[in-house]
Amino acid sequence: MTKHFLLKFTIFFVGILHTMAQETLVQQKNGSLKLEKVKGVKPRNIIFILSDDHRYDAMSFLKDKAQAFISTPNMDKMAAQGAYMQNAFVTTSLCSPSRASILTGLYAHKHKVVDNNNPVSENLIFYPQYLQDIGYQTAMIGKWHMGGEYDDPQRGFNYWVSFKGQGTYLPNPNGLNVNGKNVPQKGYITEELTDYAIDFLKTRKKDKPFMLYLSHKGVHDNFTPAEKDKGKAKDFPFVPPANMESNLHKNAPIWLRNQRNSWHGIEFPYHSNLDIAEYYKRYAETLRGVDESIGSIIAYLKKEGLLESTLIIYMGDNGFQFGEHGLIDKRVAYEASMRIPMLAFCPEVIKPGTVITDVVANIDIAPTLLEAAGLKSPSYIDGMSFYSQLKGHKAENWRTGLLYEYYWERNFPQTPTMHALRGDRFKYIHYNGIWDTDELYDLQDDPYELDNLIDDAKKQDIVKQMNKQLFDILKETGGMYIPLFKDNGSPLNQRYEFGSGSAEFPSKFRKTIK
Repeated sequence: MTKHFLLKFTIFFVGILHTMAQETLVQQKNGSLKLEKVKGVKPRNIIFILSDDHRYDAMSFLKDKAQAFISTPNMDKMAAQGAYMQNAFVTTSLCSPSRASILTGLYAHKHKVVDNNNPVSENLIFYPQYLQDIGYQTAMIGKWHMGGEYDDPQRGFNYWVSFKGQGTYLPNPNGLNVNGKNVPQKGYITEELTDYAIDFLKTRKKDKPFMLYLSHKGVHDNFTPAEKDKGKAKDFPFVPPANMESNLHKNAPIWLRNQRNSWHGIEFPYHSNLDIAEYYKRYAETLRGVDESIGSIIAYLKKEGLLESTLIIYMGDNGFQFGEHGLIDKRVAYEASMRIPMLAFCPEVIKPGTVITDVVANIDIAPTLLEAAGLKSPSYIDGMSFYSQLKGHKAENWRTGLLYEYYWERNFPQTPTMHALRGDRFKYIHYNGIWDTDELYDLQDDPYELDNLIDDAKKQDIVKQMNKQLFDILKETGGMYIPLFKDNGSPLNQRYEFGSGSAEFPSKFRKTIK
């Protein structure tokens, strides 16, 4: 056997292993859309409302957490008269991966939409396809932004209104794609999408159940409120987060300390002199439009006699940081980045004032909505249905830890590849491809994640246990590889000349020679 043959065989064998690692199950056998029905479940009309970058504490009923300039009266009513999921998270805090997880119930390493640039695999089945198969009318209205800059109608939807990429708050030449046709965008995007949503509800076939997926551009940067909401937050104070200052964070990673002076850091945000307080206030003013949209949808359902029986779920696709750990934006595994708001309303199912404390996530939306439609989830889905918790039942065998993952992007090189396990009390963060320290936080005693306990002698059993659990989840779900894609875009890697210098290595990495 020649060396040349051995080399060719080795390359071939490694290629097969790589292919096997990436071809995890993402659909049923032969792509079937037939699911087993749940006995005794009345199929519900469903409205799923998604906002962009809405952080978990930016709702005015959370008076002990929310900034004073946050005003969300309709969200407040949803929480008071329905359910509030106080421990809701995303498994990847980035637009396209999170949206793909919502639609498929899969982790990012499984659906492989790991950034905002690469296309969505045709093998993926979106939960609306299962609903269509049993007679639901389905509509997607708003921001798709999953795997590229396109607005073409996608599988699983009978009615379609979208725009390319991030879209714009105000009218632009590209306009909207309405059921495959280019239509001008006439006004403020949040209001216009709401009008299209209500138009779908008005013109649907009344003898069929419906599922409306209303996906807002708000409150994505560049925050632009409606004219009537401009200036409404300006006279309120901004309270800086308790973990904003660098000297408060014990044993912080090098990459984090360096990121303060970067595109996603408070010293050089978006390579500008952006004022974080004013930035947050514009965000709050823009959020008012999303809240008003919820109120308009609820008012229409009430007028039509549909409010009692329709399941409405509202959530954000990612968290967002306004100074936490010296950062802005998302991507990281800290609470303000991966934690989101989530509310549910359906008087026939949910008792007023319901608070769900279980850790729920974006991967749980698909199985929950399938159950609300009377269907059992396909076996390949990573998420779990929390429909029984909405009905007031205690969940059996619920998760004890939630996997979080983020994969390094060339465009934003400040943030490394990371996996984290978020438990009820502790969070363990593990980094790949970087010479730095991992992290462990006691969320009960240290909710602002300021004391990294990764080297605490008393916590080593917890570190080992959480490390094992994290890799067990990755192995069970086909996540034992790092996805690699070709370069797309230029790195935003500048630092401010007069900002913080490079961070020193942690003392544990320094070896003294005697």
